[in-house]
Amino acid sequence: MTLFWHQLRAEQLTFWRSREAAIFVFLFPPLLFVLLASVFGDGTEEGRPVSSYLVAGLIGYAVANTALGGLAITLVLRRETGVLKRLRSTPLPGRLYLVTVLLSNLLIVVLQSLTVLALGVLLYDADLPERLAEFVLALAIGAVAFAGLGLAAAALIRSDEAVAAAVNVIVLPMSFLSGSFGSTEDVPAVLQVVADVLPLKYLIDLVLATYVDNEAILDHLGAVAVVAAWGIAGYLVAWRRFGWEPRER
Repeated sequence: MTLFWHQLRAEQLTFWRSREAAIFVFLFPPLLFVLLASVFGDGTEEGRPVSSYLVAGLIGYAVANTALGGLAITLVLRRETGVLKRLRSTPLPGRLYLVTVLLSNLLIVVLQSLTVLALGVLLYDADLPERLAEFVLALAIGAVAFAGLGLAAAALIRSDEAVAAAVNVIVLPMSFLSGSFGSTEDVPAVLQVVADVLPLKYLIDLVLATYVDNEAILDHLGAVAVVAAWGIAGYLVAWRRFGWEPRER
């Protein structure tokens, strides 16, 4: 247990000491929320206050950007620079290392979500969560599922030079189609079909239901099942394909 806490602390220190990670991974979703809320924060969106809708959407984006994108970038860079290979020769068990990386990543997601929520409530009169425990549960389900997708992406992306571009190609279109940045009512039908299978759309639905609509998460088991299925698929891909040594170029 001492080894676990030591490694978790090391992961947190590594993240916060990196200016690039602190700015582009942690600060970008809150800053994007402030920009969008400043321009579009008045009125209603699909019957909800726009500010509350944007809080839910940007929290969803933060989960995808950090739990999927940030995790994938971290692991691919460490693999291709030989860090993961060297770790395998230390007393630190590989599974324990991955668990601490995952938990450190999820802590960042929690802090991001709280930051976006606080900005929304304090600056733009967004709602407080109607069902706090179920709101937290929805975020936990989403964060764990997207972490699985992050592991899968790290297992499949071969080059550290391509990982940032590959992650952005995945996260940004998915966020747009899923409603992270605003309503998708006017999205063309063919793109709506694509959106209907994306896990982020269902995570945002869960966040909106528990955060704004005062609905129980048990009333949205279909959305839970979609998010969980994507997460399980990600962990299965990572289990089969994840490697510790740099890939051949």
